[in-house]
Amino acid sequence: MAKECVILLHGMARSDRSMKTMKAALSAQGYAVVNYAYPSTDYDIETIAKEHIAKAIAQCQPSTKVNFVTHSLGSIILRKYLSEHTMRTLGRVVMLGPPNKGSEVVDRLKNVPGFKLINGPAGMQLGTQHDSVPNSLGGVDYPVGVIAGSSTVNPILSLMLPKPNDGKVSVESTKLEGMSDHIVVPVSHPFLMKNKDVIRQVKAFLNTGEFFRK
Repeated sequence: MAKECVILLHGMARSDRSMKTMKAALSAQGYAVVNYAYPSTDYDIETIAKEHIAKAIAQCQPSTKVNFVTHSLGSIILRKYLSEHTMRTLGRVVMLGPPNKGSEVVDRLKNVPGFKLINGPAGMQLGTQHDSVPNSLGGVDYPVGVIAGSSTVNPILSLMLPKPNDGKVSVESTKLEGMSDHIVVPVSHPFLMKNKDVIRQVKAFLNTGEFFRK
């Protein structure tokens, strides 16, 4: 039996397929990996957190330490769940490109026709207003490492964001009160979970509680 479990939560309008590379890498390290697929564009954040996080946790062996690696929206889903539930078996959390303070892209585009159709109710909740879901959740009191991207493949969206950014979220917006560590990598938002250097940093934080620095 694996000594620890890692639950992977993909981002908005993505699927568990986007986390397959991460799953393979962590499985090779001896973790029991749950690559959980949830309907990111069908419901609001509150509903997804309520209906799906417990189901993902249930796929880990009882009494096993449970870690999380989350991409983008998946980070906010987890924060919502943990703001309302205490996990006795909670280990460490690594967030990849999390809109922890919201995203200016949502501010600018949420009223554009088709935005809600593509990104769903949860996507509409990721703005930077003080009462948006990310900004209403407060800080964390569990071990969290945040990996922010500083490169982009979408220069149009990048113009809507403070610099540096990853094309969807600014580096500043990834920061979270109470986080244990924070690191910036030259990777674009859609590719964070597949990048070999990011995966190395994920392994480091899960193992030691901090990121690798030369």
